[in-house]
Formats: sequence, structure tokens, C-alpha cells
Amino acid sequence: MKPKSTIWVLLVPIKEEMGSLTLRTMLILGMAIAMAAQTVASLSHNYGDALSKSILFFEGQRSGKLPPNQRMTWRKDSGLRDGYEIGVDLTGGYYDAGDNVKFNFPMAFTTTMLAWSVVEFGGMMGSEKQHALEALRWGTDYLMKATSVPGFVFAQVGDPYSDHNCWERPEDMDTLRTPYAVSKDFPGSEVSGEIAAALAASSMAFRSVDRLYSAKLLTRASTVFRFADTYRGSYNASIGQWVCPFYCDFSGYEDELVWAAAWLFKATKGASYWSYLKSNAGNLNKMMFHGIDGVTYSEGAFGEFGWDTKTAGINILVTELLVPYNITDVTTFNLYADKFICTVLPESPTVSVEYSPGGLLFKSGGSNTQHVTALSFLLVSYARHLQRYKRVVHCGDVVVTSSRLVNFARGQVDYILGSNPLKMSYMVGYGTKFPQKIHHRASSLPSMASHPDRIDCQGGTQYFMSQNPNPNQLTGAVVGGPDINDAYDDSRADFVHSEPTTYINAPLVGVLAYLSSRNYSSSP
Repeated sequence: MKPKSTIWVLLVPIKEEMGSLTLRTMLILGMAIAMAAQTVASLSHNYGDALSKSILFFEGQRSGKLPPNQRMTWRKDSGLRDGYEIGVDLTGGYYDAGDNVKFNFPMAFTTTMLAWSVVEFGGMMGSEKQHALEALRWGTDYLMKATSVPGFVFAQVGDPYSDHNCWERPEDMDTLRTPYAVSKDFPGSEVSGEIAAALAASSMAFRSVDRLYSAKLLTRASTVFRFADTYRGSYNASIGQWVCPFYCDFSGYEDELVWAAAWLFKATKGASYWSYLKSNAGNLNKMMFHGIDGVTYSEGAFGEFGWDTKTAGINILVTELLVPYNITDVTTFNLYADKFICTVLPESPTVSVEYSPGGLLFKSGGSNTQHVTALSFLLVSYARHLQRYKRVVHCGDVVVTSSRLVNFARGQVDYILGSNPLKMSYMVGYGTKFPQKIHHRASSLPSMASHPDRIDCQGGTQYFMSQNPNPNQLTGAVVGGPDINDAYDDSRADFVHSEPTTYINAPLVGVLAYLSSRNYSSSP
């Protein structure tokens, strides 16, 4: 399904008959001319402001003892006894979304993507790089705690059923804060593998500013990777009754192991990690897998990327990493990276995603903007690779340039920021029209300053049901977004569309850093 209104660019025709362009290229050229006015109108977004707000959002998701430089001041300390009952300090980290549980699988993916944003785009962040590193360290400090007990990796803090039964401020929590861990007898290779990837990627982000901390992260990443690979198994089977249906692993744990090896190879250039990649990556692009939408895909996961499935990210990362070294084995990764690109672009004959009439990319499964930001990140990263090595991607008769990938990603970001049929920003606090009643406990309940008395589990129900705007602005939060018809009901109850998550924002940080620094008259 192609968008009825989106921003097209002139593509390079590869067929000519009797001096005329192919019909497909002529149609695309016609749409480009017809929509020139819309293209100009989309140039007005302040990507630097959006970048600042997208990073600030993470301060609203913090758990633990808040630092003196906390800028989102309506949030206060919470979860200060996490892990106390078992004698392990599990304070800190992030609440994943609008609830008060610390789900370490998506938190680790959030951390990996924040780290990748800093590693690739940190030089484009200006003064916001320091804030990005602070957001990253809040995640890595916690993940180091979660992997501090030999033979165990903590996968979650908080009973999700107890938590979801309450509408309660994190500062008031009296729900069960049960810690859940995986071990050699009860393995969880996906959560352990993702944590290893996060720590390895983060070691690179901190290498130039804190070498000692960077080295500690890398050492722990290697240890956790060995644990994840040695004791293989899914946490669905080990602790599934608590992690499912919230963050079940639908696609298997193999991709997280390869993803971790890829980041460890990038961080160390160790030959053993490259051997692991060659031995284990090939099947990911071909094996049958189950998506978070519950659908079984028989043609492989090369088009998938997010907190559950890492395959497209692996192919992009490894292709970019190995080409400079002229390693011939990169061909397979390169092939599937290109195939991924062709699953996304609307003009591709093998496009597998859908688009709203207003041009927003759509994939089934959970909050849609998580797909938009994650895939846009990969496209911008790959665009830089294509430009650097003077390559293009062939999708059948369509030739895709680096500029096309940048313009596509930019169009998706512009939609989120307000260039859409509703003229509404889906980032809280950006622009003049944005969601007011987001599905988020801390944002929707009175702040501790305005209501110092405790609000108990069921005491928050009246605020959940209220038709008033949330009293605390969670600046920078990107919600799940509109439906496939570009409609949005600003309702707390409609959590699929109104709930923000850390893994929506994390990849967006990198894309916004790139866009905020870009001179649009130049190459990527």
C-alpha cells in the first residue's frame, strides 16, 4: 500500500525505451513535481529543539535516587528499595513506558540505541551530547548492577500484574517489586545478549570521555555474552509467566546473540567475534520467525528491527563495519541490508510495510512509532554508508540513492513533529498542538510538590478517568501515534496510541542529531 501523499524525490531511471523514461519513473517524477510545495513546507521543523526534548524525556522515566542536576523537576525519587529483599542493589534504570516496571529486555535495547546514536551521531549533537551521555549512563549503571552477581542476569524488577492493577505514581509505589533473574539452569539468552550488546556499544560511546568506565563496560559485556551463549535458552520458558505478554521474545534469542557479537567485534576487532558472526548470522535472514504482531514469517527476518528482532540492524551494522577492511564475507550482510531497504521504500516492488494516507510508515505490533523511529535510524545510518562508498541500492528497476534514504527518514520525522493531516506533533512539548492525555502514570497524576500526600493504588483511578490534560508535561515523549488512517484519539485508555516508550525515543535521538546538523544542500 503506497501513501497517497508523501514527499517523493527524483529517482534514477535504469531503463529507457526510444529515449523515454519508463512509465514507473515518469509517474514518480510527476508526483515529485506535483508535491513540490509540500516539500518546501516540511523544511520548517526545528530539529535541534526536538533533539533536546527527545533526550530530556529520559529524565521523566528515571527510577532510583535522582541527581542534583535533574531537569524534569516534577519527578522525584522512586524504587529506592529495588533488590533490597534479596541483598542486591537494583536501583536506578528506566521505567519502560507509562507504567512503573523495569523490563530489562527493552531497557537494554533502549541503551544500545542511545549508545549507537552517540557513537555515530555524537559529533553532531553539540551541547546535547553531554545530556545524551548522562541518559546513556543512567541505563548502563543499572545494567551493570543487573549483571553484578556471577551466574545470574536480572531481567526485570516489579511484578507487572501487581503494577498494572494500579494507577499510581512511581514515588508512591506499594506494588510488588519482585526481582526476576535468569541463570544457567533457567536461561534467558535474549535478555542477556541484548544487555551484552548495550554494554559493548556503550563502551564505545564513553571511550573518549571516561576510558576506565568504558573498559569496565566492555569487560562486563564480554562476560555477559559468554554467559548468554553458553547457557542458551529463552526467558519465555524460564520466567515467561512474568515477562509475557508484556515483552515476550517472539523471534527467538539467536538474533540477540549475533547482535551482541557484532557490537563486541565493533568494540574490540576481536577475531573470535568475527568468527562467531560468520558462523551464526546466515540463518537469521532465512529462518522462519514470529513477529511481535503474532504473525509467522517464512522468508526470514531481514526486514525486521526493534526491541525483539535485531536482524536488519545486524546487517546494517556489519556491512558498515567491514567494508573499510575489504573483508569479502561482507557480501551476505550487504545483500540483506539492501533487501531490507527495499522492504521499506514505497516505490520499491518488494515493499512489505504499509503507509497511512498522510505518509506514515506502518507495521503491525505494538506502538507504531517504535517502527518508524527504529527503521528511520537504520536508513539514515545506511545512507551515510552509501554516500561514503559511492553505492546505490537496486530495488528491481528502482535505483535508490543515499539522498533518497535521508529524505524518506526526514519525511517520517517531520510527520511525527507535525507535518501530517492533523497538523499535530506526536512529541509532547514540541510545537503548539501535541497529545495532552498520554497514557503515563507519573505524568497524569499530581506531582509530589502539588500533592505531597500519598495516592494509593486505586486512588489514582480518578485521574486516569479524568478528561483533563495531564498535569505534568513529559517533555519530549513520543507517543504511539495515529492509526493507519491518520486519526488520533487523545485518550489515556488508548495505550497503543497514547503511551510513550523509551525505545521509541532512543533511535530518534540519533536521527534528530543528524537532521539538526545537516546542510540540505550537501550530501549525507
